[in-house]
Amino acid sequence: MDLMPSHTFRAVSYPLRLYAGVEALRHLPEEVRRHKAQRAFVVCGQTVAHQTNLLTRVQAQLGPLYAGAFTAMDKDSTWPAVERGTAAARAAAADLLIAIGGGSVIVGTRVMAILLGEQGDPFALMTQYPEGQPAYSPRLLAPKPPIINVLTTPTTAMNRAGSGLKHDGLDHRMEYYDPKTRPVALFWDAEALLTAPLALVRSTATTTFSGTLRQLGQPQMNPLVEGDRLQAFRLLHQALPRLVAAPDDAALRLDLCTAAFLDNRAADDGTDRRRERDRTASCAYALATALHIRYHHVPQGEATSAVMPTVTRLPPPDDLQVAQRIASALQVWRTGMSSPEASTATATALAAFYQGLGMPTRLRDLDIPQADLVLLAQDTLKNFNANPGARAEGYAAEMLELLQAAW
Repeated sequence: MDLMPSHTFRAVSYPLRLYAGVEALRHLPEEVRRHKAQRAFVVCGQTVAHQTNLLTRVQAQLGPLYAGAFTAMDKDSTWPAVERGTAAARAAAADLLIAIGGGSVIVGTRVMAILLGEQGDPFALMTQYPEGQPAYSPRLLAPKPPIINVLTTPTTAMNRAGSGLKHDGLDHRMEYYDPKTRPVALFWDAEALLTAPLALVRSTATTTFSGTLRQLGQPQMNPLVEGDRLQAFRLLHQALPRLVAAPDDAALRLDLCTAAFLDNRAADDGTDRRRERDRTASCAYALATALHIRYHHVPQGEATSAVMPTVTRLPPPDDLQVAQRIASALQVWRTGMSSPEASTATATALAAFYQGLGMPTRLRDLDIPQADLVLLAQDTLKNFNANPGARAEGYAAEMLELLQAAW
């Protein structure tokens, strides 16, 4: 029997329950009880705690199951914040964690769960970068407290297993990977989603849009992956511009959450996993991460939109089929195009799309010093999601060239 490679695959499903829509939080107590938890500990940032009613709503729903809260998780999930949050959760005898917020809060809560479960040195538990060798993530085998995520933004962090913390004393993020930190439940409560300002939702969804578009270029996708990615892209491509015009439309925010969820599911169901990486997407991710980690005022979405058009154009994919699939998604493919022509058309369309959203398309738009480009290029060397192998000779120089072109 002859089958295409795309039809020989495996799929991975992780157990979780998803609650979406009006008053979705009313199901929170039953979820806590389903996991036999008695002391649910909430993690959020100061904005959620003091400028919304979300913490009050969650506390009211939980009643005697509420064990306290850590309300100082910060942008990019810094190590000091996670350290303090872990101590607070341990002091509260937490047996379940509830993250309320966006990507930083969710990522920080995952690492808190790891530190509550593991006994080792946190710096030994994180991804290691031995000189001249591929990076590796230690296996974290201890049980972890269950996690429930209450989203305020449509972040792909919602149900992943990897986490990265900002640490000012290191030359890279503290990165952790533990499948046991995937959430047992997700809440897309309509009122909770409307608490996030338009700029934050736009930034988060722009990051997902950019990654989903690049993933559509994969020449071999099994039917599950292709279906999820096409639908995720359709939702993002339609909902993002509409959200700018109608920021108080909860349905659009739910569409964006759905797209992020589908993007994650496609990654789980892909046969490629980490073996086949889109070079353009990897470069853009490495550069954008370096930017938003180094500069507190630069969000990830803005960092992504500032580099993606340039990285899309330079250099174009070697595989014409990849360039064609991505250009077709943006409706700029024309018969007879070469790979460079398709990539240029894609980059131009991307820049126009970002500008229509009010997003930057050049590094100079981010209010950062041009003299820092060398430092940013060095920052890309240790980023497991973009470059898990041994750091190749000339990698930083290549990243610097892309940064200079994006300026």
